[in-house]
Amino acid sequence: MRTIDTNEIYKAVKEMALACCVNVDGGVVGMLKEAATSETNDAARFAIETIIKSDEKAARLGMPACQDTGMAVIFLEIGQDVSLTGEYVGDAVNRAVKEAYAEGYFRKSVLDPLDRINTKTNLPAVIHTEIVRGDKVKVSFLAKGFGSENMSRVYMLTPSKGVEGVIDAVVETVKLAGSNPCPPVIVGVGIGGTFEKAAYMSKKCLLREVGSVNPDKTLAGLEQTILDKINALEIGAQGFGGNHTCLAVYIDKFPTHLAGLPVAINVQCHSVRHDTKTI
Repeated sequence: MRTIDTNEIYKAVKEMALACCVNVDGGVVGMLKEAATSETNDAARFAIETIIKSDEKAARLGMPACQDTGMAVIFLEIGQDVSLTGEYVGDAVNRAVKEAYAEGYFRKSVLDPLDRINTKTNLPAVIHTEIVRGDKVKVSFLAKGFGSENMSRVYMLTPSKGVEGVIDAVVETVKLAGSNPCPPVIVGVGIGGTFEKAAYMSKKCLLREVGSVNPDKTLAGLEQTILDKINALEIGAQGFGGNHTCLAVYIDKFPTHLAGLPVAINVQCHSVRHDTKTI
């Protein structure tokens, strides 16, 4: 049994939060540069080039890449051979988020869903905890803005819809979103499980390394098919048209009930801000 003080988790979350909100994923910036060179629409190419300049300037000045520094989403994969000591892990994570958002002068966007009173701390964070094999703790931080989050959807399809139904659901989601999620977007898709399992998978897909290829050949092919169909919509960067509506589609699946076919689509804007550390 390995003992880990939750202060280590606190330090990891705070460090990632401070860095992620001012540094867009380098892989995304690389993909945007590739998109700019092949974009056929002048207005869309200008939009992509402007995004790149903004991301690079934000990193250089240590300022938020987007004013919506999001709701903090934390994924904790805790090895079953780990014994956590010290402060309650949920308190450690929330303390890290509170301090990072205060020290970084990041926008506090979290409020009560009904009376709309702001907590003024960007708390609470959304914390997903999973017990896994081993004696390590993997901590992932995702700053999720709501221009894109609001465009996400869950479909409870009938089994007869099949793979084509899945494809149609994802493409329809992006089509209905239009320019609202600040394209070019990245799309996470969870297929199977239950209502909440599909949604969880779709969100976790957004943690994938940008540009990575799905090890499941069937899913890799499906990702490419959906990506091509989305880009054929020609919504384009910031809605200006062109051939770069989506940078990547990432899919995960889980066995489901014979009577259902859940599909969750989590939309992510071009301002991809996440990181992972292993303790």
